[in-house]
Amino acid sequence: MSIEYIKRPVYIDRIKPFIGKQIIKVLTGQRRVGKSYILLQLIDEIKLLHPDANIVYINLELHEFDSIRTHTALYEYVDAKLVSVKQNFLLIDEVQEVKSFELCLRGLLAETKCDIICTGSNAQMLSGELATTLSGRYIQFPVYSLSFTEFLEFHKLANSNESLIQYLKLGGMPYLVHTGLEPDVVFEYLKNVNSTILLKDVVARENIRNVSFLENLTAFLADNTGSLLSAFNISKYFKSQQQNMPTQTVLNYLHALTNAFYVHKVQRANVNGLKIFEVGEKYYFEDLGLRNAIRSFDYRNDVSKLMENAVYLQLKRNNFNVFVGKIGDKEIDFMAERNGERIYLQVSYMLFDQKTIDQEFGNLMSIDDNYPKFVVTMDEISTGSDFKGIRQIHLREFLTNTLN
Repeated sequence: MSIEYIKRPVYIDRIKPFIGKQIIKVLTGQRRVGKSYILLQLIDEIKLLHPDANIVYINLELHEFDSIRTHTALYEYVDAKLVSVKQNFLLIDEVQEVKSFELCLRGLLAETKCDIICTGSNAQMLSGELATTLSGRYIQFPVYSLSFTEFLEFHKLANSNESLIQYLKLGGMPYLVHTGLEPDVVFEYLKNVNSTILLKDVVARENIRNVSFLENLTAFLADNTGSLLSAFNISKYFKSQQQNMPTQTVLNYLHALTNAFYVHKVQRANVNGLKIFEVGEKYYFEDLGLRNAIRSFDYRNDVSKLMENAVYLQLKRNNFNVFVGKIGDKEIDFMAERNGERIYLQVSYMLFDQKTIDQEFGNLMSIDDNYPKFVVTMDEISTGSDFKGIRQIHLREFLTNTLN
């Protein structure tokens, strides 16, 4: 299989230690974020590690595999391809397309017939199918759209503020390396990706009936990226727009969008004690460009929302659990935890005046612990400066250096 690709070593390095281990490796993420190409990179890694291996590759989006839609058909196909005298590796792309696929994987794993790696574009396969049938026998590797560093590499751009603005505007869908970065061409492509995700991964899989409301809801989330929301208040808003939609329906549709990794839900948590609040959360898009394809990009009005979205995605790419922090009546944009450590972040376009400075730094100063605290801005002159232990940092530096 000879297909050219740009390597994404951050994912290969995470998965590589588990190759050859009797545990199912599951790559999850929104459609079109590059999971298929990571599978191809893994095939090349397997060939290097095990030159004589027998590799069975199934891409369930290709026509040649249309007949494999049940777990029985999948098992029969794979079993016929295995070679008893060799080490076998099975790689399946978009495994959720096979009904009850987990039954096949469980059988293959129990029989130790092959090492299994698969991808999926719906979180339900983890919380439902896989979690129930294969509890403790799989490991998940989330895959995200391109980071800013990857964006620069893919498009051969200099690390500059101009490139950063392009990233905030066009996002990190890997296929843009083929379309080029002309905005009209990019957004035409991204609108088609939006339609595919919504219709195939949300409407069809989740049995959504009111497609018009789903589209209106995604537009509402785009307008309110990074704002505290609740299903009740969203329902109330749409009622004011003469679109009566019960709170439970709003909840169901939001859940469907998060299941497809199209948006990410971030809950609020108390800084002291990490109590999770059930009401009030924020939503961020998996890809900045897809968000901007819904609503025409307006730098002046959108930059703060997109900065916050970019910071959130960078935290997730670096394996942080992310919450909206709450301390008293103050809000911390992000409280992120990883391996027992924690960081706090405020995101602000620019610190125009003393009032803005007092608000962004003051919220962080009210936290009485010694974990790192950052104010992420687009200001040039103060990048890297510290104020009472709080570091102000340019977004570009945060996206390229801070969390490595």
